[in-house]
Amino acid sequence: EHLPLPPGAGITAHGADARAWLAAAPADSADVLVADVFGGSRVPAHLTSLGYVREAARVLRADGVYVANLADGAPFGFLRGQLAGFAAFFEELALIAEPGVLRGRRFGNAVLVAAHRPLDTAALARRTAADAFPARVEHGPALRDFVGDARPVRDEDAVPSPEPPAGAFGIG
Repeated sequence: EHLPLPPGAGITAHGADARAWLAAAPADSADVLVADVFGGSRVPAHLTSLGYVREAARVLRADGVYVANLADGAPFGFLRGQLAGFAAFFEELALIAEPGVLRGRRFGNAVLVAAHRPLDTAALARRTAADAFPARVEHGPALRDFVGDARPVRDEDAVPSPEPPAGAFGIG
């Protein structure tokens, strides 16, 4: 909510390639991992595969949470593959996005939340619905239906996230 972080906040930000940092990080060493990683307007391919997810799951503590900003549009091939990959390593998933994005009406951002423990999705849904830009939280059976028959992305099949259409993130 407030940047820069106040002195003594106990939070360490790392400016490095996310996958290389994860590979070097000790197991069970992070409470939260936030991935808001784009090369231009796309998530780099090496951050979209099972190998990356495996490293994130290894580095998080048992009660930790992984959060990623992703972008996609209907038919959500990229997003569905990402969710399938995280479901292979995390017991709990939630997806936060504006309703128009989830309905496939436009390309946009979605926030993936993954954890090894239950998430308080009811509280998360209340907070996101009350935001200045209201969003919806999908989880449980609705999220599994959204993922459908998508398969996790193997390293050798990884590609960057889709290119946003012109004007997708414009203001005004």
